[in-house]
Amino acid sequence: MRAFSTFALAAAPLAALAGPVRFTRRDNANNILVLQFASVLEQLESEFYTQGIAKFSDSDFQDAGFSSVQVVTEQLTTIQGDEEAHLSFLTKGLVALGSSAPSNCQFNFDSVLTDVSTMAATARVVENVGVAAYLGAAHLITDPQILTAAASILTIEARHQTILNTMSGVGTPIPQAFDIALNPNEVLAIAGGFISGCDLGVPANLPLTITTQGTPSIGTQLSFSWTGMPSDISGFNCQMLVGGQVNTISLPLSQCIVPEGINGAVALFITNDTQPLANNVVLRADANNIVAGPTMAFIDSNPSPLSQIVRTGVSSGASSTSTTVTESQASSIAASSDTSVSAGPNLSQGTVEGGSIEVNGWTNLNSDGSISS
Repeated sequence: MRAFSTFALAAAPLAALAGPVRFTRRDNANNILVLQFASVLEQLESEFYTQGIAKFSDSDFQDAGFSSVQVVTEQLTTIQGDEEAHLSFLTKGLVALGSSAPSNCQFNFDSVLTDVSTMAATARVVENVGVAAYLGAAHLITDPQILTAAASILTIEARHQTILNTMSGVGTPIPQAFDIALNPNEVLAIAGGFISGCDLGVPANLPLTITTQGTPSIGTQLSFSWTGMPSDISGFNCQMLVGGQVNTISLPLSQCIVPEGINGAVALFITNDTQPLANNVVLRADANNIVAGPTMAFIDSNPSPLSQIVRTGVSSGASSTSTTVTESQASSIAASSDTSVSAGPNLSQGTVEGGSIEVNGWTNLNSDGSISS
């Protein structure tokens, strides 16, 4: 991934700013860029929910397994209203600074508003990415009043995130103690495909697609595609970014198996070496080994009874049979890194006591190459 300037880094998150802030013209150009970028992404969120709510009927929500159509439509309408309020705030703030919100952007959600289930899954991504984007941009905001407003909107986006995790029917409302942070170019790798007609001032990372069939779970071997993907993938690694960990879980792309110990959102990258990525947006902004991504997946290994009450008939895949790897593949993983470090996740990759294999801190491969149960 190419590095980019502090000015470009000042792009804001999906829903970064809201609240009773008094804007003044002493705010610099970077903060204006923050507001402009945020306003585009707020437009995206508001338009997504507006179109989705209008398109689907009560029977569509019933067919998708929601136990109460009234509850789900009320929550989605509330979320849409929040996003609209954020957009209004950003627009007024930009006017106060002598600027304006971009108005020439177009948004196309045809690929994800095909049915209620796809809409709900996409909404879950939108809200989780919104939180990740805010966290990734917090250090870029130079005005303390804007930063305070950003903190206030983060708490609202986190509430949205919890609701959509629950509406999945298989998720955990609060799956992790820490959330993922993403840089603006990483946010656009996920959300940029819905946006056209305007320049956001930030180069997007190359989008990444998961091609594995079905719902990923513990033990699933993941496959991917990206523009320009070569037939020989031996030199590439998949990187799994999990909230609260020091680095990504780094695995050979041909052996990208979801390990135990994950529950909730995972940001997935492809790199051209084995070096784990830092779970730190400042350090990761200078990384030069990112080929594509992130894309986001949800590993719902601990479905909540609350989610199953809200929505029925949805399978998380958590009970599916684990994928296995061959002994030679397991040996290759074991031999690929130093075995002397063993403290904590993401710090080691090699053989450990008992003949199992520790992959960046997750002991999940048995000596015969199978995934531990």
